[in-house]
Amino acid sequence: MTVRRRVFHDVRAGYRGQAAGILASVRRVLESGRYILDREVERFEREFARYLGVPHVVGTSSGTAALELALRALDVGAGHEVVVPALTAPATAMAVLAVGARPVFADIDPATYTLEPAALERALSRRTRAVIPVHLYGQCADMAAIGRHAAAAGVPVIEDAAQAQGARHRGRRAGTLGRLACFSFYPTKNLGAYGDAGAVATRDGALAARLRRLRVYGQSGAFAFDEPGLNARLDELQAAILRQKLRTLERGNARRRAHAARYRRGIRAAGVVLPVEAPGCHHVYHQFVVRTGARDRLRAHLAARGIESLVHYPRALHQLAALQGRGRVVGPPREAARAAAEVLSLPIYPELPPSVLRAVIAAVNAFG
Repeated sequence: MTVRRRVFHDVRAGYRGQAAGILASVRRVLESGRYILDREVERFEREFARYLGVPHVVGTSSGTAALELALRALDVGAGHEVVVPALTAPATAMAVLAVGARPVFADIDPATYTLEPAALERALSRRTRAVIPVHLYGQCADMAAIGRHAAAAGVPVIEDAAQAQGARHRGRRAGTLGRLACFSFYPTKNLGAYGDAGAVATRDGALAARLRRLRVYGQSGAFAFDEPGLNARLDELQAAILRQKLRTLERGNARRRAHAARYRRGIRAAGVVLPVEAPGCHHVYHQFVVRTGARDRLRAHLAARGIESLVHYPRALHQLAALQGRGRVVGPPREAARAAAEVLSLPIYPELPPSVLRAVIAAVNAFG
């Protein structure tokens, strides 16, 4: 018997819902003859800044480039340490390595999967030059406690908000809670481009000006290069597409939250732990992550019923070969390692069909 396959995230559904506006945006750029750092980038930066409630947004070529630029703008480099949570996408730590600094892997809160403030406090040292909390899966880290520890140590906080466009912590949007905030607009993100793209947000005008130089080789004027920089520019096509999609971000996040509520009401399987929405947080469910000690069996069980699931992430950062020996491990990060062995992401995106939601719930509940 053929099993009907249900994909984890149908990015084409989002395109079909906005095809006319997206195609008009692309046509506008192609007909303009201006493809790099022009009007669309400037307008997107203004519109996203207004959405966040900050004075400055600087578009970049990717979320990883945004992190690297943020670190460079703060003069983080060789001999310095940067504290990161041990459970996140490798890009967070890779950006630290890219500027010559050393990532320090701190443990997570087992309920929210975000940087545990007490673990951060233990990880701080005289070499610490920044802290990068990650708003993982669409929920903000405990920025109040993290901010207190960072301020006491005199180090800036860089938010990794790659998965949290529209999330809030105590009424403030992700992206407004640190000295700098970095976003990814990878196609599957809550606000996604159709290629790589990113941005850095800040209230600091001097930092914003430096970021604008750094993203284009350190250039400040006509063949005036003040310091070494990168080629990390957001292109006009992606900016135009993001401008169109920004208009529907809140509606899409509301749908994600509605899908999450339906999962919460429906899933009753013993031993399957549902995600926690921390007090004061507005979760935007970039991923809906359940947890079970039988993760691999559950994933196989879902696959046999045609339901695709993913693991974000199957190993903690300190367990990755590329990072072993290149960072400092605090703890050890037992909760991060335990979560990596148990988490499973179920399908969730704004256009997720009700029939797929029902099928996922039924399949999870049939797991034993």
